[in-house]
Amino acid sequence: MKKIFYALLLMIGINTAQAQEVPLLDRGLFFGNPEISGGQLSPDGKWISFTKEYGGIMNIWVKKIDDPFDKARPLTDSKRPLNGYFWSEDGKYILYVKDNNGDENMNIFAVDPMAKATSGVPASRNITPLKEVAAQIYMVSRKDPDLLMVGLNNRDKAWHDLYSLKISTGEMKKIYENTDRVTGYDFDWDEKLRVLSKTDDKGTTQFLYKDGDKLTPIYETLVTENAYISNWNEDNSKFYLVTNKGDLDKSALFLMDPKTKQISKVEADPKGKVDFGGLSMDRNTRKIIYTSYTGDKTEYYWKDKTWEDNYKFLQGKFPGREVNFASSTKDYSKFLISVWGDKYASEAYFFDAKTRQLVFQYTPRAELKKVEKYLAAMTPVSYKSSDGLEIPAYLTLPAGSNGKNVAVVVLVHGGPKGPRDYWGYNSTVQFLANRGYAVLQPNFRASGGYGKKFQNGGDLQWGKLMQDDITWGVKYLIDQGIADKNKVAIMGGSYGGYATLAGLAFTPDVYAAGVDIVGPSNLFTLLDSVPAYWESGRAFLYGMVGDPRTEEGKKRMQEASPLFSVDKINKPLLIVQGANDPRVKQAEADQIVIALRDKGKKVNYILADDEGHGFRKPVNNMAMYAETEKFLSEVIGGRYQKDMPENVAKRLKEMTVDITKVTYKPAEKAKAAKVTP
Repeated sequence: MKKIFYALLLMIGINTAQAQEVPLLDRGLFFGNPEISGGQLSPDGKWISFTKEYGGIMNIWVKKIDDPFDKARPLTDSKRPLNGYFWSEDGKYILYVKDNNGDENMNIFAVDPMAKATSGVPASRNITPLKEVAAQIYMVSRKDPDLLMVGLNNRDKAWHDLYSLKISTGEMKKIYENTDRVTGYDFDWDEKLRVLSKTDDKGTTQFLYKDGDKLTPIYETLVTENAYISNWNEDNSKFYLVTNKGDLDKSALFLMDPKTKQISKVEADPKGKVDFGGLSMDRNTRKIIYTSYTGDKTEYYWKDKTWEDNYKFLQGKFPGREVNFASSTKDYSKFLISVWGDKYASEAYFFDAKTRQLVFQYTPRAELKKVEKYLAAMTPVSYKSSDGLEIPAYLTLPAGSNGKNVAVVVLVHGGPKGPRDYWGYNSTVQFLANRGYAVLQPNFRASGGYGKKFQNGGDLQWGKLMQDDITWGVKYLIDQGIADKNKVAIMGGSYGGYATLAGLAFTPDVYAAGVDIVGPSNLFTLLDSVPAYWESGRAFLYGMVGDPRTEEGKKRMQEASPLFSVDKINKPLLIVQGANDPRVKQAEADQIVIALRDKGKKVNYILADDEGHGFRKPVNNMAMYAETEKFLSEVIGGRYQKDMPENVAKRLKEMTVDITKVTYKPAEKAKAAKVTP
């Protein structure tokens, strides 16, 4: 182990003489608005859209491809960060999605990119103008560029009916009324609805083949299994199925004939280590471009020689960095590519695949680019948990450190079942490393990508083996001489916030401090108040944390809820919450703040009235991280930036809660689903 560690230090070029040379980088470099980001080519390649600050929020802009960026025009004036945007297939519209202050009730908007500005920007239209509805986009038509297929839960909050939606007029037509727990709609290359997914109250999912009005069950998975349709073959006779059903541990790619139910295996990880990753298809030839698998990093297996040659050409231009095809024209002749790495600020280039002309476009964080030599390398590591299970993780040592006896922040990802941490640039990791902390990101059991057994290994293990996977990571760092055992903090969002609370409550001697961002404290109230449209996943949730309808389930949930072990929390805690969070309600934060306060424990509380499940507004993010670095510095001794812009200081003051005034108001319970038996 020691040989590996010292090789790691040599590889990333650390020596103690560098320690004084790493400047304290402004937090705005990490969490302020990027200058330009999210570039997309129009379908004909004549225009480029991107997001850029307008009124303090990242909004959509557009310009001709050959014009300089300072000639671009703003298209939107949203006061809330967008949840994504894209061009219609004919380039007549740009469509975008956003919610209301983080409530995750999404509406779809359309704007004409060629329209003249009315009051600073062209007029946008809300084409799903319904309140408290979470619109979902299932299909963007290529045959009729004015058409979308969307799901709306306006009739029943728990279930989405299928509608056709005309972009130009906003006209909606109901295609399928969902009274039988349908959770997904799948269309083939000809945009014909072919397969519906249906999930029962036990979490069993069925694929139903649609032939006229007849629905025939063709495939079924248990709540502990996963399956999804990735795409269709050239003649639409079969679909590509990714599944880990039955004896399969790692998910693999299959072809399935929905009429005969015959399945044939196409591919699985050649190394046998991870689940099937990604399937990229050429929308013009309907053939596979590549498959991919992600272990420590992502590996691509090319099926198309032309694409592979272009990829290798670009890799040769940017040695040591990763290259992604971010956007393209309809015919794949022109691309926007992104170039990035763990310690590199990303860049965007225009690439002509025919001439191989490569033209720089923009750097999202140009100021960060100037100081990227001070960023730190992220290195894959692994260690054994309490029961011997191998836990993959990423370790980032602060640049300029000798990597010995340093303060550590364990950064725990959310989910927990399915998501995972990845190698690459991470703003929070680089920010913490610049403040002098080593950062450990464990992919604990329940994390996705490592097989069914690993993912399901987290079931009913909240606060138990899942927590051990994190705790034993701390032990590993201490054993390697990396961590100062008295200066280890734990931090994370969503499940990572729960793990923070659990770490302080169940292993109070391991951590010196915790930062809980939108983490649940009471598993009973968490399950009571999940969004109504999560009803299809209720059995899945019960399988993870326990069934509150049974005595055994109640016992497990009681034991795993940090709120009921608040007596054991004896280290400083910072809690961060969005008031409009639909997943982990404000009540989760309020409950534990009150319990800690009433026990005379140290707790700080940040509450944003205009955020949901995580902060998205830059001023809120900057304020939250300003408080976080100050908090960590006071407890485990890292560096922190004392100054901050006036608007950030003002916002931090507004978000800082006087804990003596916190009262508990139970979150509204999820509404029961109205499903026909």
